[in-house]
Amino acid sequence: VAGVGAVLGFVPQMLVLFFLLAVLEDVGYMARVAFIMDRIFRRFGLSGKSFIPMLVATGCGVPGIMASRTIEQDRDRKMTIMTTGFIPCGAKMPIIGLFAGAVFGGSALVAVSAFFIGIAAVVISGIMLKKFKAFAGEPAPFVMELPAYHAPSMSNVLRATWERGWSFIKRAGTIILLSSIVLWLLQGYGVVDGVFQAVEDNNDSLLASIGGAIAIIFAPLGWVGDMAWKATTATFTGLIAKEEVVNFFGVAYHYAGEADLLEDASDIYAAIGAEFGVMSAYSFMIFNLLCAPCFAAMGAIKREMNNAKWTCGAIGYMCGFAYVISLIVFQIGGLFTGEASLGLGTAAAVVLLAGILYLLFRKGYRGESDGYRLTSVAAMRS
Repeated sequence: VAGVGAVLGFVPQMLVLFFLLAVLEDVGYMARVAFIMDRIFRRFGLSGKSFIPMLVATGCGVPGIMASRTIEQDRDRKMTIMTTGFIPCGAKMPIIGLFAGAVFGGSALVAVSAFFIGIAAVVISGIMLKKFKAFAGEPAPFVMELPAYHAPSMSNVLRATWERGWSFIKRAGTIILLSSIVLWLLQGYGVVDGVFQAVEDNNDSLLASIGGAIAIIFAPLGWVGDMAWKATTATFTGLIAKEEVVNFFGVAYHYAGEADLLEDASDIYAAIGAEFGVMSAYSFMIFNLLCAPCFAAMGAIKREMNNAKWTCGAIGYMCGFAYVISLIVFQIGGLFTGEASLGLGTAAAVVLLAGILYLLFRKGYRGESDGYRLTSVAAMRS
């Protein structure tokens, strides 16, 4: 109930967002924004229409991913869906605020850097993915009717708002509910003294046991020591809704105050600051900003992709990209802060960084364009 409630708590804000977006669309403004941004986005292998989903995603990733359906070309739409989740949404702001206050002394640069990292991830991914066969080729020619500015039709605006809002609410009652039940079971029950039972302390839960068992996977990211299982488990809890990461830290650090941690998490700053270093905190923040989105957004990806293989591929790419970037940041940045030392982790970070640079600057797949060229030549000769 709490997991679904956390998601449904966004419905009023999202309805307002959907309403205002519908007004902008009906007025004729959004078409002009896409037209203006097309030239810039083409440099990164994306269509100008990709700007609208990414703009919407700054509020919530779900409507942002849903907005990608306005892109006609299949490969451009898929690439937009795979990169839109990198944009920091409103639900990720509590995570940024928590670590900015607990580890970085309330630095505003941390929040600013989060948005730049998200934008950089979109740009880098666009350039890299466009060079693979599945995404190769020029973005579709930008063809869009620019309607005259006019007063919005209230019936069109309300209909669009209702359709988008109801689609989100239905997902909250299905995939999000089922996922929340599974996580609730793992978090509320565990084995104590050889007996499977409900637990009061999250440290004894099945979720903590699972988190502790797989925490070694995230050791290269700096998630080590007593905070390793907490960081790992918080990341999985964030799949319900990203702001749940903050609430989980409150439970893990036995916070029992009256203040809402989503509004003011200063009471657990000291506990988090004692276990997280500068680079390990930044690594954790980056991973949770770039990795798989919440279940609601995953549901939107599944619906828009309409293909299980592409859905898994999109989520897998986000997680893999997040892991690689977080590893590079910690292993290289940690050399300067003393949190990391020269070793296999550093070597892996250097190799991965070199791999990213190679994918950015290598020549892309040319089979499709060459095929068009040969077809044209053959047609001319005939």
